[in-house]
Amino acid sequence: MNQKELKEFLDTKVLQYNNPKFIESDPIQIPHRYSLKEDIEISGFLTATIAWGNRKSIIKNANRMMELMGNSPYDFVLNYKPHHLDSFGDFVHRTFNSKDLTYFIKALNHIYTHHNGLESVFSTHATKNSTQESIHHFKNIFFEIPHLERTKKHISGPLKNSAAKRINILTRINKMAN
Repeated sequence: MNQKELKEFLDTKVLQYNNPKFIESDPIQIPHRYSLKEDIEISGFLTATIAWGNRKSIIKNANRMMELMGNSPYDFVLNYKPHHLDSFGDFVHRTFNSKDLTYFIKALNHIYTHHNGLESVFSTHATKNSTQESIHHFKNIFFEIPHLERTKKHISGPLKNSAAKRINILTRINKMAN
């Protein structure tokens, strides 16, 4: 494929994917609901985390997570009380369950209260050409607090040859928030 053909192909894909009709059936609709940067980051992160399986299921469960947080993810993450996490008891999306979601809320709270938020964590080690170091650094910070070993499987490690697709989705969502 030459440069002209590539440009035509990519322009076609932009028209296909970069429009409101596509968003209606895509999990990206979840962070698109919010205007506060931190709500976009948190909803995008949680949605990206469960972004495997069919779209309808991802959207349904991402909506459920947002509802469990009163549709105010940032406020919930910062201000939840331990008893608020009890409502997560029957949440499950494939192998991501209520224990994982509970930990994710605690880890996000830790990140926003001790590391100045997701954007700060990702941007600290960002480079122009790669997100690998940034994602690796994020994963280390995300698991700084006590956690179940099983929960680690939900955050990929690109320095261990993972494509880290879901976390890379998040980095694109974060660019949308800025």
